[in-house]
Amino acid sequence: MPVVKKIYNACKESFKPNVPVSEEAIEKVRAILDELKPANVGLEQEAQLTLKRKTSANGSNKKGRNGSQEYPPLIKYLHIHECECFSIGIFCMPPSSVIPLHNHPRMTVLSKLIYGSLHVKSYDWLDLPGSADPTQARPAKLVRDCEMTAPCGTTVLYPTRGGNIHCFRAITPCAIFDILAPPYCSEDGRHCSYFRKSGRKDLPDRVGQLEEVDSNGVVWLEEIQPPENFVVVRGNYKGPVVKKA
Repeated sequence: MPVVKKIYNACKESFKPNVPVSEEAIEKVRAILDELKPANVGLEQEAQLTLKRKTSANGSNKKGRNGSQEYPPLIKYLHIHECECFSIGIFCMPPSSVIPLHNHPRMTVLSKLIYGSLHVKSYDWLDLPGSADPTQARPAKLVRDCEMTAPCGTTVLYPTRGGNIHCFRAITPCAIFDILAPPYCSEDGRHCSYFRKSGRKDLPDRVGQLEEVDSNGVVWLEEIQPPENFVVVRGNYKGPVVKKA
């Protein structure tokens, strides 16, 4: 049985409507996802090219007058499956492309870097009184700020921990296999929001009372409109087809 079909079957058995995702369910899916290789999803050629070529992390895209990328490289999304309980897909990122800082409200996310290298930065909201107003900057703690290179293990983001708010910057061509449980749905309150660092530098009250929080990693994040130059196009998935049983 194709690995991607095994992943689909595990997701179907593990993720149910209106049922909290258990650690047992996550580990069941993660164990199979850890086995995933580029050839399992029709990306063997892309992965081999990535290994052979030496790609500049700076890219060669046109710059705007202020030095920002006016025409950033396009990111492709390869759709595999989506239902009310989970979605499966792959983000293919060219070098220097960026997926901006965004969240996954009330969602669990399993991500597997299939090939290439990227930089990831992620945060979680600080659980402080009076800090949940979406129109105001909110304090968050840094969870991860590092480079990842395939092959590597699956990462898991939980609704309130593990780096639920994150961004990616591709260093080389790379691909991320994503499982969202459940998927985004604005009608059910799971709307994708984008953020940026606020200019605030002060530390929130009571932050010193929180365990496992490094004050040096605390920032204020404010919600913004989706960046105009962030474009994701639908790509052609060439791997095994996942059909509903």
